[in-house]
Parts: sequence; C-alpha cells; structure tokens
Amino acid sequence: MNSTKKLSTKFAMVPLLAVMAGVSVLPACSWFSVYKIDIPQGTPIHEDKLSQVQVGMNANQVLYILGSPAFKDTLNPTRWDYLYDYTPGTAGKRTNQPAIHNAKQYAKIYFNESGVVTNIERPVTPS
Repeated sequence: MNSTKKLSTKFAMVPLLAVMAGVSVLPACSWFSVYKIDIPQGTPIHEDKLSQVQVGMNANQVLYILGSPAFKDTLNPTRWDYLYDYTPGTAGKRTNQPAIHNAKQYAKIYFNESGVVTNIERPVTPS
C-alpha cells in the first residue's frame, strides 16, 4: 500500500513537469510573438512629387504638391523641412519593406519673405 502511494505521487508530478517544460519553451516560439506596428514618421517624400516643386512657386502650391512639412521652424519661418523615417513592424517585415532611418529621405524648401520658393535642397541620389 505504501509503495503504491509513492508510485502515484511520482506519476502525479509528471504532468506538472511537462506543463512547466512546455511553458518555459513558449517564449522561444515565433508564433506567439507580439505584434509590432509600422512606425512612419513625417511625410513620405516621392521623387516625382518633389520634382514638380520649382523655384518661383508660392507656399500654397508647395503645400498642395508635397503636403504639410514635418517642421516649420518658428525662428526661421522661410524654411520648410520635409523628413521621413520608417521603422517596419510585423506587417512591414512580412512585405519586406526597408527601414528608412536617420532622415535619409529629406527635402528643405526655402522661401523669401513674400512666400516664393528660392531654393530646394534634397539628398543626392546615387546613380
């Protein structure tokens, strides 16, 4: 009777140990990872739209073509900065979208006091 009790106690521990082993392995499974959102910051800069902006346009025309700038400096109101950073989350990584960091996509548009474009700065694209 005593040996039967010891045997049943040993077998009662087996399911508990199996559950503990299974739970300890779960964080390593990619099926149970946390969903991460895509993080776009700023206004996406498309080269075809940026090429439409010309010296001599007014601020409303630039706003219509490119949208709102990421920064309008209060100390330098004659410059608009368009920046774009993108960190792919779960959906972006599934579709193989590249990460864009450190303001690789940017454009600076300078206006004169009457609101007319005088200069456009953009990164040099490698040929």
